[in-house]
Amino acid sequence: MTETAFARPPIGLALRSLLRADTIVLLRSTVATVLSLVLPIVILIATTLGKAGSRLGSPAIIIGLALTLGLITSCLLGYSLTLAHDREVGVLQRLRVSPAPTWTIMTSRLCVQIASNLIASIIVVTVGAALHGLTPSPGQYALALAVAVLGAAMFLSIGQALVALVPSTTAINAIGRILFVILVLLGLVGSSGILGDTMKSIAAWSPVGALMTLFSDALTGAGWADQDGYALIACLGYVVVFAFLGIRWFRWETH
Repeated sequence: MTETAFARPPIGLALRSLLRADTIVLLRSTVATVLSLVLPIVILIATTLGKAGSRLGSPAIIIGLALTLGLITSCLLGYSLTLAHDREVGVLQRLRVSPAPTWTIMTSRLCVQIASNLIASIIVVTVGAALHGLTPSPGQYALALAVAVLGAAMFLSIGQALVALVPSTTAINAIGRILFVILVLLGLVGSSGILGDTMKSIAAWSPVGALMTLFSDALTGAGWADQDGYALIACLGYVVVFAFLGIRWFRWETH
């Protein structure tokens, strides 16, 4: 009696199939579109009314704020909930026993998420520049988009770590919302100096504070300063630490 050997499909074919499937799922998700695009544009429009914009700061800061909120809601909230839900209903477990290598499953999801955030960031920067009278050069535009990719990677790694450390979808939803409030308040209120110099320094190293520093300097065309170096180090540090946690303790099923 002979045994039939089933060869594993080529990596390229498996990855293309997963990318196609994940893209279709993302395009059919209206929630993902709202999280990554509508919210930032609403902020941009709202800040053109009355004195709201002047209170928040320069146009570059406002656009950076819109980009940051779009990334954090889409990546930290949207991605983590989708991943946790797929794990809970058994989608990830079924994908894991497919011929595709396990690393391609997560790589596909992350690549599609980053690509969607990049497209949303292009739209947000374009709309924000038009509404607030900012005229970034092609270099500033490209730098802002590079920062957007870094921000997406940072918040995706935080979301991945959250799913890895918390098994319940309900708990992930609650903790994600709390983290959202903490990160936004720390980044915005803390960086304003209202809470004192110590909290201002802490806020500058927070994910939101560091990312907004990079966005603001990228869009204004300011020369590279020490604060940009510190912000870049902070963002890369968050990516490395939370990606390690998200990979090391990730479970494909809730049990």
